[in-house]
Amino acid sequence: MAAATWRYRGDPETEQPAVLVQFSNGRLRRSDSMRFTVYRNKDRAHPRKKHRRILVSETERLSYVGNNFSSTVTKCNSLCRYFVGVLDEGSGQMEVYNAEILNMQPLLSDNLIPDDTKDYQKKSYREKMDLCIEAFGTSKQKRALNSRRMNAVGNDIVNTAVTKAAANIIDAKGVTALIQDVAQDDVQNISIFLPPCNEDADKPENVYKFEDILSPAEYEALRVPAAVFVNITPEEITKKTEDKSHCSFVLEELKFLPADEKNRDHKARCLWFLDTLIKFSYLKVIKKKHPMGPECPHIISRKLMKNFSSLTYNNGSVRNLISVSMKAKITAYVIALALHINNFQTDLTILQNDMKLQESRMMDIAKAMRLKISKAKGLQGLENDQNHKLGTLSLPLPVQKASGNQRKRKKMN
Repeated sequence: MAAATWRYRGDPETEQPAVLVQFSNGRLRRSDSMRFTVYRNKDRAHPRKKHRRILVSETERLSYVGNNFSSTVTKCNSLCRYFVGVLDEGSGQMEVYNAEILNMQPLLSDNLIPDDTKDYQKKSYREKMDLCIEAFGTSKQKRALNSRRMNAVGNDIVNTAVTKAAANIIDAKGVTALIQDVAQDDVQNISIFLPPCNEDADKPENVYKFEDILSPAEYEALRVPAAVFVNITPEEITKKTEDKSHCSFVLEELKFLPADEKNRDHKARCLWFLDTLIKFSYLKVIKKKHPMGPECPHIISRKLMKNFSSLTYNNGSVRNLISVSMKAKITAYVIALALHINNFQTDLTILQNDMKLQESRMMDIAKAMRLKISKAKGLQGLENDQNHKLGTLSLPLPVQKASGNQRKRKKMN
């Protein structure tokens, strides 16, 4: 802090000293632009009050005030004396006057009228913080505040425009037609998550290639965990069925493992991975690094996390979850693997129950995979012998239906 160049020479008749000022919040850039006003105490008889003075100054942004009698007075005034010399350039003589230093501080008005107080109390915490940033925030904070407010205005404009456009579309097409469009789009969106499809395949097994479901390294890694299925006994299958430790599809297929060692091992590996996929789909938020347990090979765990879960950011951390789209992808891969297990015809209803899906959702995925859907009597003991749907992969593949623009619709009044 530095003393300003402004000075008040004092009054020789009343022995009032000259005034030097300093500002508590910085240094003056242009002292000639400042104007000061001095106020004296009217009580000239009182030995102390007659020396009291208040100095006021105003700028475009703030008002400043200083005095020589309050707690803001600098302590150095009582420990030493100050003088101001005025040089007469003509005679070369200097006149010396007593002086004192006043500390000028910004005057922040807090005289809120009752109505203003009520309005302030009604404001939210965010609004109060914004007011503080406007008054005392740094340049960076103020820029961020302005940017946030501009974004809020932009969002309001976009929301208004979207609402108006949606209302116009509803008026033009009708609610029923829109629902049909959404259903058709949902079927088309499912195709994004299907296994790679070779439409020019010469055999059903080449439409959804086994290597696109399980790579050679992943298939080899399944040898150890799938050994429990290779050597399983009928008694163990009965116990697992009672415990419901595996999905219905796997428990049923374990009853029909081939006698041939190579084919038995192959089917056991496929069933173990299919069971793991279905159990993985039950998870909502994945909190563990190895969610399927230590018996699951590392390469399989990594495949599940990378290919069948979505990354999301929440509470400052990244985590994996099974989204609706990822569950559709898991279902498609389960169907493809079941087709390879069952000679390219499989019971979709059993898989639907295992995946805990609605029938319409399962049928949408099956149709997107170009399967032919037929009705068949289900296996005994499952869902009260309900009518089951069979999915068959055969060549030539059924032609995909055109988009919803060519579908027949009822006229909307």
